[in-house]
Amino acid sequence: MSSARTSESGERLARAVSLRPTASIARTISWSFTWRKLLRVLFGDVMVMSLLICAFVWHCTAALPAAAADGITESVLGTPIVNPSHCVFTGTGADIATWTFTIHGSNGVEYATMMEPYLRLLFPPVAFLLFCQVLDLFDFFSDTRRVRRTLQPLNDLAVAAEAIGHVTASTDPMSAKASTDKMATLEEAIERATVDSPTVSTGDKDLRSIEVALNGLLRQMQEAKLQQMRFVSDASHELRTPIAVIQGYVNMLDRWGKTDEDVLEESIEALKAESDHMQELVEQLLFLARGDSGRNTLERTDVSIAQVVREVWDESCMIDEHHHYVCRVSEQAEQDQTLVTEGDLAMLKQSLRIIVQNAEKYSPEGSTITLDARRDGQNVLYSVQDEGIGMSETDVRHIFERFYRADEARKEKTDGSGLGLSIAKWIVDAHEGSIEVVSREGVGTRFTVRFPAKF
Repeated sequence: MSSARTSESGERLARAVSLRPTASIARTISWSFTWRKLLRVLFGDVMVMSLLICAFVWHCTAALPAAAADGITESVLGTPIVNPSHCVFTGTGADIATWTFTIHGSNGVEYATMMEPYLRLLFPPVAFLLFCQVLDLFDFFSDTRRVRRTLQPLNDLAVAAEAIGHVTASTDPMSAKASTDKMATLEEAIERATVDSPTVSTGDKDLRSIEVALNGLLRQMQEAKLQQMRFVSDASHELRTPIAVIQGYVNMLDRWGKTDEDVLEESIEALKAESDHMQELVEQLLFLARGDSGRNTLERTDVSIAQVVREVWDESCMIDEHHHYVCRVSEQAEQDQTLVTEGDLAMLKQSLRIIVQNAEKYSPEGSTITLDARRDGQNVLYSVQDEGIGMSETDVRHIFERFYRADEARKEKTDGSGLGLSIAKWIVDAHEGSIEVVSREGVGTRFTVRFPAKF
């Protein structure tokens, strides 16, 4: 039954192709160009006739005596032209010998110019021009042939492909049925597959390549779903902790804070700290959400990486008194054009701040944190070296994942949402940069961030 339907559809398409030859398509295309060409010819003829009439009137005006021209001419683009109200064209039918152009002068005298000599002078070039235009318009037929020759290979290919399909369906119904069965088997395998079980398997070696492609797509969908679930779960957990603390202190205020000043002061400080933490977390989540949706805009300017490093180093020295900060970038390096990249100054500075704050959190008091900036081939880079707890190779592979915190960091119970390095990675990626992390447990960590150099 399916073979009969295939054969019938093939016959219909073949008849449609035979009823719609390339000649009709070529004529349609040629007509569209011919009409445009005709409009251009008419417009050109009108412009030429207008220029000839203006030239003739100007010539007649120039031949007028000064006494007759005074008061009847007007200046057009700096050229004196007789006022049309003083001009008259006269003639008898097609007899050009009677055609005259008369100007009524200001002195009351009529100045008549016979037009026959001028018309006979213009007749040969005008006739030649019209002859060329007519030939150009009749080029429609040759255009049609050229278009038809150009389309003929495509038409032959379509007819041949349809003929092959028609012959296959009509002469080999078993093959057509086998193909239909294969597609039905593949559809059933796809329906059985889910995001939780991303496997499409039919057992047919002819469909193996399709199975591999579909399984890869389903695995990507599964990974995206798992990442989304982890993100929502971690965000809920991070927000739940400060909310629970706030609720606890509010209850304590309700019970004892009205009379106990110590409880009141402790509760207020705790509420302020937790609310600041929640605000920071929400702002980080919004930043990443805007980045995922493409709504974070970069205001690109020429940025000196050396200047960024020195500014963050100055800030860190003032804010953090528990670590020793070393800057290997001199003041003269801020003027070095080889250390300039193109990017958003505020975001580049934010990425460096995040990495420096990360080094501060996981480094013991009194340890040294070193900042540096230099040129590396076609890139400029900054680096942050600490003497902290370090990380394992497994942790290094995951540190840029959202809400990820290494086991040692959790043991230390340091503050943080686990989003800082994710934000830094987004900023670096948005500037076509890269981050290299080298870390050893108990020794320290070095972050090296590279950006394309501007000069």
